[in-house]
Amino acid sequence: MESKDYLKDITEIKNLMNKSSRFISLSGLSGILAGIYALIGASVAYWLVANSDREYLILDGMIFKLVMLDLFLIAFLSAVTGVILTTRKAKKAGEKIWDGASKRLVINFLIPLVVGGIYILIILGQQKYGQTGALMLIFYGLALINASKYSIGDIRYLGFAEIILGLICALYPGYGFWLWVIGFGLMHIIYGTWMHFKYDRA
Repeated sequence: MESKDYLKDITEIKNLMNKSSRFISLSGLSGILAGIYALIGASVAYWLVANSDREYLILDGMIFKLVMLDLFLIAFLSAVTGVILTTRKAKKAGEKIWDGASKRLVINFLIPLVVGGIYILIILGQQKYGQTGALMLIFYGLALINASKYSIGDIRYLGFAEIILGLICALYPGYGFWLWVIGFGLMHIIYGTWMHFKYDRA
């Protein structure tokens, strides 16, 4: 009987340590919606480029600026949706939305993402467009893996998938758009659905 009590105590201590070091209230539904936003945004970008005079992008062109605005809106809507749904999930679970674990999560996610964003802007300024899609996928994947230490560990699998897609994109830059659609659109929907049924519904 005492051994069972000890095991129960150890399990409870382990769960408390896990909750204090990891932010576990991420919403799977937010991943699904982020994927949908990406698919809609990709459709808009494709339409803009396909109906332009050149059918390709130049840095100082209006179409390029509209595509950048499109990408910004995708990222903004995904972030806002993630914050809203994650906050709601955390409140239902009685967890704090902004504590040490969530701060570590955000910081470790943003470091590779911001560095990657700056690097992409630098090479775009040098009129090197070919590897943009690959770099977005790779740095985003690195950000997810880096943040997974402070959240649900399953996030790293999405990160690995994004990096693999990014490397394939680097090898075949002509398919960059479609690999971007798979990485940011379909992979988010698949991952978000998996997380929703594994964690949210439970």
